[in-house]
Amino acid sequence: MRQRAARDQQRLDSGAVTSPKDLENLQHEIASLAKRQGDLEDVVLEVMERRESAQERVAELTGRVASVQAKTDDAMARRGAATESLDSEIATATKEREVIAASVPADLLKLYDKLRGQQGGIGAARLFQRRCEGCRLELNITEVNEVKAAAPDAVLRCENCRRILVRTSESGL
Repeated sequence: MRQRAARDQQRLDSGAVTSPKDLENLQHEIASLAKRQGDLEDVVLEVMERRESAQERVAELTGRVASVQAKTDDAMARRGAATESLDSEIATATKEREVIAASVPADLLKLYDKLRGQQGGIGAARLFQRRCEGCRLELNITEVNEVKAAAPDAVLRCENCRRILVRTSESGL
């Protein structure tokens, strides 16, 4: 468009066009081309502004993605460390359980394992201040008297949750 406008202006300036009507048409065409060029330049500026805005948005979103990715990576690393720690604790607890289980009578261990399977992994609960810590319910007076009267090596069970009760000095008896 610029080339055409420059060519038309050169024809106008050179005096090659002598007809007044052709001169008027040429001047009108040059003005029309100038207007059209201005309109196109405005469109180009608008597109450039939109592009710049889009690039800023892309930069912002890229930064946010990087931030979220860094947080995700950090969380994954912490999860991995926690998993390793838990696996180590499980291995230690399993070894300790094997040592302790070897000293427990076979029939009591069998009962414990059965209850453990039925009660979501907890087969025995501590009796703390007259309350079973398995079901969190307080024993009634009759149950407390039965626990008091039982032999120290007797296997006692909670009437509510059926777990094995472990008596301690804090049992409240």
